[in-house]
Amino acid sequence: MGKTTKIVFSLALLGLSLFSCKKDDDINENNPYLIDPLVNITLNLSLPEYNALRFPGGKVLLNPPQGIKGVVIYCVNESQYAAFELSDPNHTPSSCSRMTIDGIIATCPCTNDENEYNIVTGEHTSNQNNLYPMLRYRAVRTGDVITVSN
Repeated sequence: MGKTTKIVFSLALLGLSLFSCKKDDDINENNPYLIDPLVNITLNLSLPEYNALRFPGGKVLLNPPQGIKGVVIYCVNESQYAAFELSDPNHTPSSCSRMTIDGIIATCPCTNDENEYNIVTGEHTSNQNNLYPMLRYRAVRTGDVITVSN
């Protein structure tokens, strides 16, 4: 195989691999209930209101305009964080669709709605296949700063 053929083959292979990958393999991509709002939050752990995020099990709830109904950030350990949308992913946002947090369980307070989710994994606690998980945001810690984005 000639040098030119190898280069063309390599470029074709690279192009094929780039175009065959999706930006994000998010299960909520086709969720008819939630939009994917622009989220770009910077939390400085030196500030007292974010002190809970320095310790495993600590969490912080942010109100809108962050997310649709707010965002919960949970400290799994000092280098791993989980961040999720607080609007119940299994119905249209409404006046009651902002979930409440008790421990690591997020619960939708809407009448006749028993949706509960784990804020570490985002999964519905009943593990029903036909339900959407919570909308996840990326959470990355660099030094004393946590950046939450999508």
